[in-house]
Amino acid sequence: MGLMPAVLRPLRHRDFRLLWAGLAVSLAGSGLWLVALAWQVISLGGGPAQLSLVTALYSVGLLGFVLVGGVAADRLPQRLVMLAADLVRAAVLLVLGLLSLSGDLAIWHLAVGGVVIGAGESFFIPSYTAIMPRLLPEHELLAANGLEGTLRPLAQQAAGPALGGLVVAGLSPGAAILAGGLTYLFSAGCLLAMRVRPAKGTEKTGGPGAASVFADLREGYRYVRATSWLWATLLFALAAVFFVVGPLEVLLPFAIRDNLGGGAEEYGLALAAFGVGGAAGALAISSGRLPRRYLTVMILMWGLGSVPFAVVGMAGALWVVLAALFVVGATFSAATVIWGTLLQRRVPEALRGRVSSLDFFVSLGLMPVSMAVAGPAGAVFGLTAVFLVAGILPAFFAAAAILLPRLDRDELAHPLDHRIEEPTPTDPPRR
Repeated sequence: MGLMPAVLRPLRHRDFRLLWAGLAVSLAGSGLWLVALAWQVISLGGGPAQLSLVTALYSVGLLGFVLVGGVAADRLPQRLVMLAADLVRAAVLLVLGLLSLSGDLAIWHLAVGGVVIGAGESFFIPSYTAIMPRLLPEHELLAANGLEGTLRPLAQQAAGPALGGLVVAGLSPGAAILAGGLTYLFSAGCLLAMRVRPAKGTEKTGGPGAASVFADLREGYRYVRATSWLWATLLFALAAVFFVVGPLEVLLPFAIRDNLGGGAEEYGLALAAFGVGGAAGALAISSGRLPRRYLTVMILMWGLGSVPFAVVGMAGALWVVLAALFVVGATFSAATVIWGTLLQRRVPEALRGRVSSLDFFVSLGLMPVSMAVAGPAGAVFGLTAVFLVAGILPAFFAAAAILLPRLDRDELAHPLDHRIEEPTPTDPPRR
């Protein structure tokens, strides 16, 4: 065991292995569902507008319920919340798959299903973040988040879509949708097999009424507002998401087409470089210890890590674009691993779900706006100018996020025992 790489040590814990296995399969199912959805819409005679509607409604379900999902994570047993989310998503996909195979499926079924699946995701994510410290010792949380950061792009962006394409081509979109439902059932089975230790008496027992939910949300908001490292990071993320996501999601294919003369194959390689970089960055940061200057390192990774993005709009060779996106993916993912670890180690257990949901809501809130603005901005100012702004401005935002609230002092005043080691066999047992 002493020779086991640090990033793999969380896998020694039975409950974490079960959670990780279920997450791996369900993430692949999410990627499979995206491919199946696209071809199902096409097979029903729909086009880009119909597909956009269904995917937009998924986002509505996700963002519309994530704050409530955070309250549920702090009020209810998190394993049961995740189990309910998996079972609901499984039921939706199984019903949609059966409707497809029977020939009774319509676009509106997919639209309603998209809302419910997004809502299920919004309940799963805060509970997943909140339950991790109950499965692992503190010094293994960084490695566990690194494993997730490595797993997510490989399962959701590579294995899942590849499997979905094979099932759609070999069988039908309906069969692929059914397969996606089965992945959530597998995840639910893993959750049922877990034996999570009881919480420290932090779950609330108040009524489930709207007033009580809003009171819990206000409590979480007040905590974030009073905690400088939280509000500074969230404000930075809000600005960075606005300037980066739109160019990445909307303008990248046009930059490859117009500047490089490339097509779908080159665009696929660019997305793969970003995803592989993300997996490599998560693995690298989680193989060591949490940096002593963890807030500074995290925000600079996000801010300075966006700088290579500036060359994407002016690059004349594909390898330059691939290298730039690899670096951006690696730094963004590494910083996200640190961020997830901080939420689990510095936020009180009673507030962890709500703070996680607020983080998710704020971080994704401007994504649709960014994607809506990116296209017109590229047409007016040109691709080169937009990518240049997307690469450079986050670096200035990062400096402001660190210096104005003096996060450099906060991280020294709140050390996270970055040198803590695994107890040796001679140490007294953990209580």
